[in-house]
Amino acid sequence: QVQLAESGGGMAQPGASLRLSCVASGNTFNIGTMAWYRQAPGKQRELVAAITSGGTTDYDDSVKGRFTISRDNAENTVYLQMNSLKPDDTAVYYCAEGSRIILSNIRNHAAYDYWGQGTQVTVSS
Repeated sequence: QVQLAESGGGMAQPGASLRLSCVASGNTFNIGTMAWYRQAPGKQRELVAAITSGGTTDYDDSVKGRFTISRDNAENTVYLQMNSLKPDDTAVYYCAEGSRIILSNIRNHAAYDYWGQGTQVTVSS
């Protein structure tokens, strides 16, 4: 079992920045791809960004150039640096982990094994 704990959410004005963190604990010996998903009210959960254990990244087009995903394997932590925030970025952000993720299913939320509880990000003036 792997437990994921997100932090760093909150309120921000348009154009501001926030950094989310997700720490994995438990059976972390074989931590694989880690990802950030988000879900806005009335919308489906969508991939924001993902990073494999080797450092390959994938981003949704809506956040390319604004968000950066990174990971610290020694600390079992994944980060999401969010710059130039927009009101459309408002959502609950979830951390996810999957040990069997490959590039062809990196955007398939059903392929991820573990999920965090989520952290709210609200962008509003």
